[in-house]
Amino acid sequence: MRACLFGAGEYHGERRDLLTGAYIIAADGGYLHAQSVNVMPALLIGDFDSLPELPTYTAVKRHPVEKDDTDMALAVKEALDVGCDEIVIFGGMGKRLDHTLANLSLLLSLKRRGIRGYLVGEDAVISVMAAGEGLTFPVLEEGILSLFALSERAEVSLTGLQYPLTKGTLHKDRALGVSNHFIGERASVLLHEGELLVMWDTVNAPLPTWERM
Repeated sequence: MRACLFGAGEYHGERRDLLTGAYIIAADGGYLHAQSVNVMPALLIGDFDSLPELPTYTAVKRHPVEKDDTDMALAVKEALDVGCDEIVIFGGMGKRLDHTLANLSLLLSLKRRGIRGYLVGEDAVISVMAAGEGLTFPVLEEGILSLFALSERAEVSLTGLQYPLTKGTLHKDRALGVSNHFIGERASVLLHEGELLVMWDTVNAPLPTWERM
């Protein structure tokens, strides 16, 4: 089951198609984004320091401002508790770089639990891969794909891109995987070793297909 979580970061109505049939949670000010696309969250959660008024027609879980988890981390926990195995975060990027980085760490945490996660913004979609996984993208005539090693090293193979690679090594302290390009072919990313952050700017394209190698 897919969960779609709304945060209080920047959101401009991206990927409304992903909301169909999803379990919806709004984290604090993310409720306003859910309202903007006429979505009724099953749950509103957070410390509510960025929401002027609480609705009375949806379930609400209030937490203290002084807490260990971000509001989005609380929303992720709720999604996992109801059995969601794919989590899409909207409004999780923007001017608050600290919250953007926190949400990237959530993607890594989810992956280590075997959960597929996406961070969707106006100009990029971000996900995390684990060793032994493959991603296949539909035919895209243009667009940029960037890869970043989250582990000290990541061994990667790439096909169908401007810069193919066969079991090449990306390192955590060198951004070698930035700005590859889709070229109108089915593109694939195979991760043989390590952990990998994957970012692409074709936001409105279908999500890639996942497989085990």
